[in-house]
Parts: sequence; C-alpha cells; structure tokens
Amino acid sequence: MSMEISSIAVDESVSTVFPPEQLRDALVDIVDVMIIDAGVDSLEPYDAVVTMAYHDSYLEGVYWIHSIQAGVDRFPFDELREHEVILTNSSGIHGSAVGETVAGYMLSFARRLLPAVKSQTQREWSPPTWDDAYTLADERCCIVGLGTLGRGIVKQASALGLDVIGVRRSGESLNGVRTVYTPDDLHTAIRESKFVVLAVPLVDETHHLMSTEEFAAMRDDAILINVARGPVVDQDALVDALEAGIIGGAALDVFEAEPLPKDSPLWDFEEVLITPHCAGFTEDYYRNVADLVRENLVHIDAGEELINKIV
Repeated sequence: MSMEISSIAVDESVSTVFPPEQLRDALVDIVDVMIIDAGVDSLEPYDAVVTMAYHDSYLEGVYWIHSIQAGVDRFPFDELREHEVILTNSSGIHGSAVGETVAGYMLSFARRLLPAVKSQTQREWSPPTWDDAYTLADERCCIVGLGTLGRGIVKQASALGLDVIGVRRSGESLNGVRTVYTPDDLHTAIRESKFVVLAVPLVDETHHLMSTEEFAAMRDDAILINVARGPVVDQDALVDALEAGIIGGAALDVFEAEPLPKDSPLWDFEEVLITPHCAGFTEDYYRNVADLVRENLVHIDAGEELINKIV
C-alpha cells in the first residue's frame, strides 16, 4: 500500500457524538488537522477524513475515510473501490459502553425503573405491584450478533447472572455464552428468551431480521433490545406486536428514521424505552477514535494493512 497522509479533516458530522475540536486537538501533534463541513466545498485539500456522515466530495482527492461508528451501511462501497478510497471503521471501541447501556435497559425493566421515572415526571407515588418486579439472575438473554458489541453485552449480562445464549453466523462457541445458534435457528434461540438483544451489522441478510414471524416466536413477556441499526427491526411489525401484546416491551436506541418522528406511536407505549442513538456514547469516545486513527497512520507509514479496513 503506497499512500502518504499529510492532512486529515474532521467532519462537522462527528459533533453528534463529540465536539470536532476535541478530536482535532488529539491528533494535531502528528498531522495537520482541519475541521470541515463536507457538505460545503472545503477551501483546503485534505488526504483523509474522519466522519460520521458520507458526502460525495470525499471521492475527490481523499485517500482514506474513517467512520467514527462501527456501522458503515451509509457508505457506497462500489464507488469507493472505483475511486480507490480506503474505508475504515471504529469497530472495537464501543463494546464496553454499549454493554453497560444494555445492562441498564435490562435493569430498568426488571427493577421497574422505567415506570418509576415516568411516574416521577407526573409527581405520582406509584410503586409496582407485588409481582411486577423481578431480578435478572437466571433470566435468559439471547444476544443476536457476537462481534465487538455482542461480546461487550455478553460480559455485562454474565456479570448480572443472566443465562446467556447467542446467535452468530459461524455458530462458533464463545466464552460466557452457554449455547450459540446460527441464524437458521433464530426462532429457536429467541423462543424462550426474556431479553432478545440485537447487535448485528446492517447488511442485506439482517434487514428486517426481526419482523412479524420473529415477534410471534418470542415470549409474550419478552423484551426486544436494539442497539444494532434501525432497519434490523421491521418497525411497523414491532408496533403491531406491542399493540397486540405479542411481546412485553422494547428498549430502542436506533430507528428506521432518525430522529424518531414525533408522530411515531413508539413514543406512547408504557413499556418502551427510547434513547437517541447514544448507546455507545462515552467521554472517551473521541480519544478512542484518535487512538485508532493514530494506529492506522503508523500502519500507513509502514505500508501495512489498515486496522478495521472495510474497503
């Protein structure tokens, strides 16, 4: 690989997660770094860009795009290959934060914290009924997708005493997961699970992975948790399942349309916890991205393959 990186742009789109200035300052000692809005023509050329969004302008004169997310479904792989633009992602940095967020979701349902918060906003003293709350120990948790995010969830779920099973394409076993199923056995995996946690990338095979048939296969008190990508869930089918009481509730960090429209019925369900695509947020986010960028700059200088290379 022959490439020289002398300047990196930090796209304004990263401000969704952290201030662009934080990343610029973390990198400026090793390379020239500028902050740009790639939706507007930049006055200065740059060799690489760190971004959350994709813009066609990246195809002109840019050698390397780094996504601050693990998900890269917004990037046009074929066009990037045609223009010989390398794409890397931030897989590997989100596991701990997402794992703790999922643990928080599960605890919120088990310990009835979600209705307590809703009651607090109404200044209502409303304890749960005697048999409404439960403990997580020995409840079954099915984690669909056992990559970086999934492994972070496994760690936290195991620490909470859940009976952890999983689904992964290879079917290979994983420490902390009692049984691993392949996607062909998804219905078997989710059938007796109290929590079904989605942590898969968005690809053709996972689009609407969870839809009407899958919800029908779940327990009627099961909780769906989605920290993957919005379109992994058929949102209309989810609304139908919630309205019909086919499943017990949901914790959703990602949606088919973001921000979630104000007229979405998902806002109104008592047993739905909504967070604004922030499961991976942490004060160290920009530092973790900077570490990946720094490490890949070393690989570039050495003519080596980049870490987390997608294209």
